[in-house]
Amino acid sequence: AANKTPRRNRVVMNNLPVVTVVIEPENVDLSRYVKIGEEHTRTLEMKPGYLYVKDTVRPTYALKNEMEAVDNGEKAVITAPMPLMPIYKGMPGASMLAEVLLQKYEYHVPFYRQVKQLEHLGVKLSRNTLDGWFRPVCELLRPLYLELRKKVLAADYLQVDETTLPVINHERHKAAKEYIWIVRAAVPRLLFFHYDNGSRSQKVAVRLLKNFKGYLQSDGHPIYDAFEDREDVCLCGCLAHIRRHIELCKEENPEYAMQGLKFIQDMYNVEYMADKQELPYEKRAELRQRLSEPILDSFELWLKNTYPKVLKRSLIGKAIAYAYSLLPRMKPYLHDGRIFIDNNRCENALRPLVISRKNMLFCGNHEAAENTAIICSLLGSCKERGVNPREWLNDVISKLPYYLAPKSDRDLKELLPDVWRK
Repeated sequence: AANKTPRRNRVVMNNLPVVTVVIEPENVDLSRYVKIGEEHTRTLEMKPGYLYVKDTVRPTYALKNEMEAVDNGEKAVITAPMPLMPIYKGMPGASMLAEVLLQKYEYHVPFYRQVKQLEHLGVKLSRNTLDGWFRPVCELLRPLYLELRKKVLAADYLQVDETTLPVINHERHKAAKEYIWIVRAAVPRLLFFHYDNGSRSQKVAVRLLKNFKGYLQSDGHPIYDAFEDREDVCLCGCLAHIRRHIELCKEENPEYAMQGLKFIQDMYNVEYMADKQELPYEKRAELRQRLSEPILDSFELWLKNTYPKVLKRSLIGKAIAYAYSLLPRMKPYLHDGRIFIDNNRCENALRPLVISRKNMLFCGNHEAAENTAIICSLLGSCKERGVNPREWLNDVISKLPYYLAPKSDRDLKELLPDVWRK
């Protein structure tokens, strides 16, 4: 028979330092036993710029007097149980997996560049190997992502936005422009991304927010008009989007553009004043009603009186029509200090994904896009809460196998960034 080609190792480690961790059996009097061997499990671990091998040693012991096992029902040979691993029988440890995710989504380093970096640190592996680690760790994190979604959607004030995400269409053999959604809860400062086969349709918004009740803030896109008639949802506008439309008119009609921008800047000045004084929500609402409401009323009157003086199809005409149509949605922020004057914080949370989008070029399929939503949700929530994402990921990835074990009674909510304790 022909000789079979020997299977090549997927990961080659060159002279990496080894850190040994010994796990002894618990609740056992080892003086009654004799060591007869040990079991080794090696995992690849990583600290920033530093790779090492973690050698988990589990000594094997046998009773000195085998008759004791017969008399007492004890095991004649004992070994400590193997710690649960993030990936079953996988080589990467929690810290290695955390670093792969951070490099890809926090520092925007695609897998092919990570492969080169790891080779410089003493490990040779392929891009497919990293991809083979990526998918199961995303599945490990998925239950926590679902808990995060529940917590965000339970809030009574949400900010929403969408952005594009290139995803390979295998039928057309090219990247298609799909959409990914972001939903942010201003309180408790958590967010999640949602990918629904790349759709930006109104049906997705309705399905996603079908049980939501409260304030819903957006950029005024027509997909959110479906919530206009719901008594339990109050739509809120974004003054920043109104400002951007008017700013585009500076060259065409500088006079009217500057007049409109003056109203907007005056309203923002009230927000700067409230921020500087660190006003609580109730006091902020009182300040807005005293100072911002008259400005907003004057702005509304200016829009109404100016529109007949300009061409409807001109930039300034379109900007005025856009602002006037959305002005009623600006009213709620006057009466609730929690509501932001704009949707900028939600847009800012999209920026890391936009940068990653430029570096990773595209997602290979819808599953990869869903995994992107999972990781960006968790890292984005860490940023919202001021939690160190490396420490959080390392800790959570190592704990999740125990939280998800069949007989576990642990609560996944304990691992969410807003309540997590290392």
